[in-house]
Amino acid sequence: MPKIHHLPLRLSSDPTRVVIRPFHIAPDPGSIGQSKRALRIIDAVAHMDMRTCQAELALVGQDFETRHWQTRAIFMARYRQVMAEMGLNLKLRDGQKELIGAFFCHEYSYAAAALMNPSIVPHVDQTGLTPGSARFIMSLRAVGEGHISSIAFREGILTAEGRLDLMPEPPFATAIDHADPCPPGINNCAVVAHRHPEASLSGTVIFPFTDAQRNGLEDLRLVLFDDGEGPVYRGTYTAYSGSGIRSELLTTHDFREFRLEPFTGSAARNKGMALFPRKVGGQYAMIGRQDGENIFLIRSHDLMHWDEGIQIISPQQPWELVQMGNCGSPIELDEGWLLLTHGVGAMRKYSIGAVLLDKDDPSKVIRRLVSPLVSPADEDREGYVPNVVYTCGAMVCGRKLFMPYGVADSSVAFCLVDVDELLAEMA
Repeated sequence: MPKIHHLPLRLSSDPTRVVIRPFHIAPDPGSIGQSKRALRIIDAVAHMDMRTCQAELALVGQDFETRHWQTRAIFMARYRQVMAEMGLNLKLRDGQKELIGAFFCHEYSYAAAALMNPSIVPHVDQTGLTPGSARFIMSLRAVGEGHISSIAFREGILTAEGRLDLMPEPPFATAIDHADPCPPGINNCAVVAHRHPEASLSGTVIFPFTDAQRNGLEDLRLVLFDDGEGPVYRGTYTAYSGSGIRSELLTTHDFREFRLEPFTGSAARNKGMALFPRKVGGQYAMIGRQDGENIFLIRSHDLMHWDEGIQIISPQQPWELVQMGNCGSPIELDEGWLLLTHGVGAMRKYSIGAVLLDKDDPSKVIRRLVSPLVSPADEDREGYVPNVVYTCGAMVCGRKLFMPYGVADSSVAFCLVDVDELLAEMA
């Protein structure tokens, strides 16, 4: 097997990373957005004398202002959301509004349970680097209370010498939770969200917006896509409602505005879709796992609509005998499309493999690894889900494959692999 250079850095779950999230009180049965409990809270603050109100607000500030960014502005924004949801229009002073907003918020530790399944793309800004170095953006699946998955980001630089430098996380994390909502009763529209202009991307978290996403945004697979009119970042992910799944697409040009939209078509009912970084043969192309066991190639003239594809890769080796799937978008090389795969073997052990697809006709497998590229080592077996290594995307820098990967659904490790050695090991 090719020599793998494991980098010393390891990212782990961190309960100290917290954001302020909306605290929702369910409407009463049969009502339209109204809740007796919510009305009771609002009424109590509205009739509170200002000295008591300011004292209570100061106590909230004492507890939370050192842990969060712009708490008063967040409380005011939350107050406006609650008023709109409940159809209320009250004449209150700013302190009362902020305190009501605070009652309808809570602190959420978004990566307390797990940090895993990264993907990586070249950064929008490659200026000021030494030759051979590359700046990147990495997405991470962060899991917190209630096993709700969100999307977190980290920025960094891989130097020409193979040193990894991650941009420090800011002291405060900020959630993107102000999106253009879907109309009532509509669950398949696009939503658009904006990162605060003063917020660092490395401290930004994207939480679910719609009912179809309410239990998680899982396993974002980012790719820098060339649509002929300039590069755009796109990422497929799984929306989980708590009872059902569907595949959706995140689109951004600058990682400041994000568009999240569900796919249509029969293929959208499955997990693990990964978009090619450009059209192939005049069509969009996607790698998917439509039957839960094999890897399929899907083509479409419509970026947002995907139907059945053709099976191109099936389990062959013992370490992939249970099932196979993709590990991110195909990577274009001179030799063809490099596709990282995952294979599941005995005792549900997840390993990472690789295949090479024909550049003009990616339904043709040129060659593939016989043994895993990365498999759970003894020191990497323990965690939230043991015996798993998994990635949602890698990038090539020169002739080095730079791959972050999740370990036991608990932490993220990094490695470098020589591309020529990798291709030479394929049969």
